[in-house]
Amino acid sequence: MTLESAQLFRKELLLRLRSLTGDVSPARWIVAFSGGIDSTVLLHALANSGTPTPIVAMHVDHGLHPDSPGWASHCQAVAKNLGVDYAGLAVTVDESASGGLEAAARDARYAAFRELVEVDDCLLSAHHQDDQAETLLLNLMRGSGVTGLAGIGAQRNFGTGLLLRPLLDVPLQDLKSYAAVEQLQWIEDPSNRDTRFDRNFLRLQVLPALASRWPGVAGRLRRSAELVGEASELLDDLADADLVAVGTDCRLSIDQLLGLSAPRQRNVLRRAIRRCGVPAPPGTRLQQIVAELIPARPDAQPLVSWSGVEIRRYRNELFILPEPSSTSLAAGGTLLPNGQRVAIGGELGTLQLVDTDGVGISPEIAAAGLEIRFREGGETIRVAGHKSPQKLKGLLQDAGIVPWMRSRLPLLYRGESLVAVADLWIDAQSTAQPGYVAQWHDAPLLK
Repeated sequence: MTLESAQLFRKELLLRLRSLTGDVSPARWIVAFSGGIDSTVLLHALANSGTPTPIVAMHVDHGLHPDSPGWASHCQAVAKNLGVDYAGLAVTVDESASGGLEAAARDARYAAFRELVEVDDCLLSAHHQDDQAETLLLNLMRGSGVTGLAGIGAQRNFGTGLLLRPLLDVPLQDLKSYAAVEQLQWIEDPSNRDTRFDRNFLRLQVLPALASRWPGVAGRLRRSAELVGEASELLDDLADADLVAVGTDCRLSIDQLLGLSAPRQRNVLRRAIRRCGVPAPPGTRLQQIVAELIPARPDAQPLVSWSGVEIRRYRNELFILPEPSSTSLAAGGTLLPNGQRVAIGGELGTLQLVDTDGVGISPEIAAAGLEIRFREGGETIRVAGHKSPQKLKGLLQDAGIVPWMRSRLPLLYRGESLVAVADLWIDAQSTAQPGYVAQWHDAPLLK
């Protein structure tokens, strides 16, 4: 590479960024700057491209190597020499995470990026063609479906901004040539030579062996990932069309699902789960949903779960739910008619007493404070239109409250008298007009 071709590289970088941002006018380019050769080339090329958009070099110190403070100092000096803003953040990596150290470090890094990215910011990652090839091979070894085999995407939403990878078409050798021509200095992380990590093993041993037999293998694998990506988009389009008939993202009709073939059931489930914002299912769990949960008896209440997710069936519907929080419920909290919200706990939202011109809880009862409790069994309440108290168990069944929420409904007590069941029913003997009603904010799905 010559100085002239390096200049052309910078022009092509801007063209790629413009094609990825489309109609969006970036507020800032935020470069994920590790200090390695890839991000060093990206930052240098961008800083010398003539872009009018402000540039921020963001370095995340994972604290996993004794030299990491020195790496942060190096990155800050590089940013200063290039005349761009610098942001550094130290993170704590959970080295015992079940997904492995690499995944834990990545999660911590991207959580840090989210803290910095603001509206219309574009976070730039220096993933290149060889990274794409490694990712495709890794996902093949993991038995991934088309979404995984599509590899690394060039663009996606990221918080209130965008995550862009403008170098995915660029071979690593081109980045090395640019760095040599511009006489750049970068950090060599010794952990990148450790073949105990799968990605390093592929980079140092597998891909060179493949390249000796098939020159340009990284480009071929990138092309395959692009083709699989197109197939993945078509499957998403099909799933979106099926979702229109099957139900909402997180609540699906069993009858409509049974009208689809097993592959289309799996496809629409993958899409619905992704759109619900919960972790993707392992292949075994997805097959379990199709083979066991969907065809289960209507009166059954089967459950399929994995980390962070529960898939439940109730009556004739399938529910995609986040796993209940292990946080204890705030039994014993007191609700007063002062407008303040009281947290229920367990990610169940908050309760608040508000006045109403209609029938509500008697002001005298509300003024004494209502204690939040949860079901223990045998509760009764006399609701409007009934002469005698009814068992709460029967009321919940008749109302179609999903079974997994019946024990998590906040009950409002005055002493040992049940005054109200969440925002559903008020004891007829505790009412007045005007009065107070319970408002449940951020309530989970009940029916």
